[in-house]
Amino acid sequence: MTIGVLPDTMLQDMITRGEIAAEPAIIPEQIQPASLDLRLGTVAYRLRASFLAGKGQKVSHRLHDFEMHRMALTDDGVVLEKGCVYLVPLMETLALPEGVTAVANAKSSTGRLDLLTRLITDDGTEFDRIPEGYNGPLYAEICPRSFSVLVRPGMRLNQIRFRAGQAVLSDAELKILHQQEPLVDGPAVIDEGLGFSVDLKPAEGDLVGYRAKPHTGVIDIDKIGHYPARDFWEEVRASDGRIILDPGAFYILVSREAVTIPPDHAAEMAPYLAMVGEFRVHYAGFFDPGFGHGAAGGTGSRGGLEVRCHEAPFALEHGQVVGRLVYERMAEEPRQLYGKDIASNYQGQGLKLAKHFRMG
Repeated sequence: MTIGVLPDTMLQDMITRGEIAAEPAIIPEQIQPASLDLRLGTVAYRLRASFLAGKGQKVSHRLHDFEMHRMALTDDGVVLEKGCVYLVPLMETLALPEGVTAVANAKSSTGRLDLLTRLITDDGTEFDRIPEGYNGPLYAEICPRSFSVLVRPGMRLNQIRFRAGQAVLSDAELKILHQQEPLVDGPAVIDEGLGFSVDLKPAEGDLVGYRAKPHTGVIDIDKIGHYPARDFWEEVRASDGRIILDPGAFYILVSREAVTIPPDHAAEMAPYLAMVGEFRVHYAGFFDPGFGHGAAGGTGSRGGLEVRCHEAPFALEHGQVVGRLVYERMAEEPRQLYGKDIASNYQGQGLKLAKHFRMG
């Protein structure tokens, strides 16, 4: 098999061979350029603590140690409450062939709701990572951090990406790629990936981000453009290129750089070193082929930053490096590109909330 991240055409081949299976069957809308959306099943378990199955252990067996109660997910929807931990079996299962590994991540809109969603598996010793040869079920651990949410069976909160072999570009390869086709609209800071920084000096006005309000109503994840942003978010403004992050608060900011992902590459956003500051950036990490690319209608798209401050207030400065994009080569170019052939909510984006909110 060709080395690289597997594109949509190869994902379809895996489905045909039964290496990716589901009940009910996978629908075309789940297949993205370089990933597969995963669907919630029909039951949610409220847990007293997050857990991993551990070597030689099944999630279903460990569940008895942590389950508080279970709820049937129905078409009417069930509320997952802020601050609680839930486990939901997914509709999809895997039978990975040798040489193919997988990594999962929250979808963009999931991350922008501060809805911590992680994949766990049987025999698992870490979240969101699946080794070659894995044969078994998949589960989503869901922890709403800022807002309580209403969920239903079939909702797609996280996604999975498959790769054959070592696909990550070295810094030397990344520099060559940037010379061939600029990956950012300014100087490229390349150090174990492509560094990106925060924009706190917008070209117009002083609005630099949004902070989640602490006491809000429930968000029905199926409702798009429905909720007035002012009911859930406070505007964050800066006149001097600096903001103070409050411990425990969740912010939506934006990168200073406009980023491009060429059609034959994919990328994953990784948090910056913890020593830089007491905060975490970005829960939703997949950037599909074509993101910000001119051929897909992007012409450079800025990355949305989901920022949570930890123990101490922290002064964030304009241009401060807060994360990095790790680029990977595709095994082959996908049939569809992000933003061109599919409905992509964040192509060409600037500062933008999740698709569930409307401004004004």
